[in-house]
Amino acid sequence: MAANGKLLVFADLPGGELDETGRGLLSYGGRLAGVLDSPWGVATLQEPTREPLASFAAYGVPSVTTIAGGELLLDTPAHLGKALARLATDEGASVTVLPHNDLGSTLAPVIAAALDGALLTEVVSVRREGETLRLSRHALGVRVDETKVWDGSRPLVITVPVRNLSQVLMPTVQPSIPNLTVWHPVAAPEGATARVGERIPPDPQTVDLMEAEVIFSAGKGCDQATFDQLAELCRLMNVSFGVTRPVYDLGWTGFERMVGQTGRTVTPRFYLALGISGSMHHVGGIKDSRRIISINSDAKAPIFANSDEGFVADLKEVLPRLLDRARSEVGGTP
Repeated sequence: MAANGKLLVFADLPGGELDETGRGLLSYGGRLAGVLDSPWGVATLQEPTREPLASFAAYGVPSVTTIAGGELLLDTPAHLGKALARLATDEGASVTVLPHNDLGSTLAPVIAAALDGALLTEVVSVRREGETLRLSRHALGVRVDETKVWDGSRPLVITVPVRNLSQVLMPTVQPSIPNLTVWHPVAAPEGATARVGERIPPDPQTVDLMEAEVIFSAGKGCDQATFDQLAELCRLMNVSFGVTRPVYDLGWTGFERMVGQTGRTVTPRFYLALGISGSMHHVGGIKDSRRIISINSDAKAPIFANSDEGFVADLKEVLPRLLDRARSEVGGTP
């Protein structure tokens, strides 16, 4: 295995800032470099300012390469992917890592094709065995683990699910003083190519719950009145609306809104459970959420043991207050 080849991590800086995904990539890159026993660095589309540069240093990033004019390439993913492939070649990278989001999943196959390399998306675990690397991903939802072996004979491009990227800064990480360089890509050739015309953010009210960032869910502790109040709260706050199996069985909403192992397995960054007792089927469907907050009138509800924070309260008192606050913030009708 080409263990001494460099590991290159692609970290976008949306709005010039390093977001949760970016910090998670830095932490992941440092750990993977340890597994590979190889040097590593980060590629960005814009020169980092003071704040993200401090994060790069804190996560022990040895080098940061900025692609000159990289932001202009965002509208032409084919050209950006080829530019990243050339950068990987110039820096001697044997492994390139991207997040499995809209941008990363679009660029990864372009990079792999340009490098004539191997591609594996949504990697959840990496283990070195002698001169090979074993990479696993989930198949058929989460029912099957698919494992591939990479021997280092060709460059490898991988994407990592955003939900698997932990931004926790390990105490063993040694801070660094990153070496900053600017890399100038070859000018994109003239001619027809796919171009991004407009970026439309997903509508939380209609997006598949599996892709939702924030979900407020109603359980059997909600009656018709509190259910309607929660639905309005979700509309006002522009977040996704979910329900448990008992609520779905009442016919108050469609199957696509049901959260749990018999419905949608979700991984939002924030999950609010309202009147949900916490059956194992429901908890199994939300356990990978980054943060779970629950409100229930039963202090012994199992959901509390599976929550980051829990509040014992009556929804008939809590929801009207939340709704009034939301209405006042967005200018809705009180």
